[in-house]
Amino acid sequence: KMTQQMRDLQLAQARKPPGPSSPNAAKRLYRNLSGKFRVNYTSFDEGSLAGRGEKEKLRKSYLFQSNAALFEAVELQDLDRVQELLKQYSPEELDLNTPNSEGLLPLDIAIMTNNAPIARALLQAGAKESPHFVSLESRSLHLSTLVREAEQRVNELMAQVVNEAPNADCSEKEKQLKAWEWRYRLYKRMKAGFEHARVPDAPTNVHLSVASSSSVQVTFWEPLSVNSAVVTKYKVEWSCSPTFSPPLGEAVIDKLKNLHFTIRGLVSGTAYYVQVSAYNMKGWGPPQASMPPFAIPSNWREYDGRAPRRRGQAEALDHLLGQVKTVHQHCVCHEPCKNQPQSRKHSVSKSLKHLFHPGSKFLKTLKRGLYLAAIFYKDDNILVTHEDQIPVVEIDDTYSCLLMQDFLWFTKVSCMWDETLWLRQCVTVSQSSCSCILQTRFKMLLAISQMQGLLGIQDLGQVFFEPVKDKQGNILIITLKEVKTNQTFESVRWVPICKLQTSRKSVSSPEEPSALDMLLISVQDKLAYHQWSSHALSPGLYLGYLKLCSAVDQIRVLVPERLPNILCHVKIRSNPNISREEWEWLQKMASVEEHVPAEPEAETSQNHLFQELQVAIKELMTLVNIPLQEAKDFRLYSQEVLDFGGQVSFLLLLPPSDDVCTAPGQNNPYTPSSGFLTLPLQIFELGEER
Repeated sequence: KMTQQMRDLQLAQARKPPGPSSPNAAKRLYRNLSGKFRVNYTSFDEGSLAGRGEKEKLRKSYLFQSNAALFEAVELQDLDRVQELLKQYSPEELDLNTPNSEGLLPLDIAIMTNNAPIARALLQAGAKESPHFVSLESRSLHLSTLVREAEQRVNELMAQVVNEAPNADCSEKEKQLKAWEWRYRLYKRMKAGFEHARVPDAPTNVHLSVASSSSVQVTFWEPLSVNSAVVTKYKVEWSCSPTFSPPLGEAVIDKLKNLHFTIRGLVSGTAYYVQVSAYNMKGWGPPQASMPPFAIPSNWREYDGRAPRRRGQAEALDHLLGQVKTVHQHCVCHEPCKNQPQSRKHSVSKSLKHLFHPGSKFLKTLKRGLYLAAIFYKDDNILVTHEDQIPVVEIDDTYSCLLMQDFLWFTKVSCMWDETLWLRQCVTVSQSSCSCILQTRFKMLLAISQMQGLLGIQDLGQVFFEPVKDKQGNILIITLKEVKTNQTFESVRWVPICKLQTSRKSVSSPEEPSALDMLLISVQDKLAYHQWSSHALSPGLYLGYLKLCSAVDQIRVLVPERLPNILCHVKIRSNPNISREEWEWLQKMASVEEHVPAEPEAETSQNHLFQELQVAIKELMTLVNIPLQEAKDFRLYSQEVLDFGGQVSFLLLLPPSDDVCTAPGQNNPYTPSSGFLTLPLQIFELGEER
């Protein structure tokens, strides 16, 4: 019987010395015992086996203490302690879903005492209800048994305490009596919580959207009612009939961290109705139909049968590069060129000798010319030479004006650092034409190879979007790379960035700082840019703002500082898919002559998108500092939805045609607030590809 089992358990616990009351105490016990068990055995194998056995016992004891601590925290309604334990240990270590001697789980105690915060914390950690409660009757019977046996035990101990003379045993029984009185009150509270609970209300804000050509997604919130017990799971049902007869399928959601579900494997062009219901310890509540009531799986491309823009492009480029490599493997570009002018031949020979000469090293100071600087960082440390300098090598000491075309070519080379040697071999022969451009690019490849050789690494990272220039005619092209593993480098060492900035002595005046000083002063900004440019957007549909400005030799695009690889944007919704019906409505809206198109019918996906766009446009106009009344002349780009990997998609908001690109000297009255920058268009496109 349960009563006898509980008595035996209590007697056994009474005979045991008090153990540690928390996992931290268990850790101390483990350390102390580990020291005591260090004994020299004559047999190494026997000692190893004995040691492993003792450690396994201690480990199990340690985890048992963690489990007991969790039960105690839930029973005492100590939310902070529960959260601490869930953060410190995995569900397996806590035995989160293993019933105790009373057949209860931590989640059972939380929901039957109606402690919603603790119950939610347990549910998000993966807690389940006890499998013993297969019906309402079984739960009620179990609780009644617990209350009755606890009451019986209290009465027995009360009689023993009253009748016995004061002694050590009596004092121990008084402690047991207090413990059982507290447990009796707990079981009564759990029983009352169960009896007064009712089935949950229907979930709220049940929203249905089209996720793809073969799936729909339903999102929902928990019921509003505070009188019913904690909801522990939800059920999603779908059908082709509004009466759900016959039903097509259902899914039970017991992981409640995110309340959404995607129904997959559906037929494109077919309407599906969806409803959601909630469950607590009293059973299933009424279902709530979605809004809109049905959805038709589709994608905007089905509107005109358009294929993805980039389908097969990456494969085609890889194939083309392979063909080029094959052609160059046996061509004259791998043979010494005999027809080069003597001066040029001597220059190339000198450069190659310098590259492979054991005395090749990083530069300490800059003369008038073009240089390459490589910034490697890890946490708050930066890689420097033995002279405490950022690694710098010379590209060309006669080059004082970096052309944008050369810089953009260098950024493209950064996408194939491993191919530098092959590129250098191919460019070598082409120098017979004595092209200044080819000579500069060949020197760039030489500098890249030299930097790779000195550091002992191929990947130099990402090129910063603009060179650093000083008034002495020095130009620095900067590469940035974050090191996340314990990589080995040659001829360099790690130092804290702050130490480098404070200890380095400037060799230039504050009025006219050198390029190296300018780099060191702004290194934090450049590291921040590099980290921000690697951030990715969360899945969803976004509204982007396309604004360009032109200069003499380039076109620049407006981007946010903290996400420079993406256009200025706001999020419209979490679902990135645009359905065929939504796209058809957008096409009609783009074709009407009136400034304010007719609002779509209520309770449709088009109406929901219309409302989402209104909110997003207002938010975007505020972000880029454009008065809302000016937005009436803006237009949505209706040629396509920009798709990035299937999880992120963009609708573009365009200014009037004359204002899409601001010409040099043209007045722009609406300047975005701080937090934005303009990138060369080619750099932006390169970052977007990364």
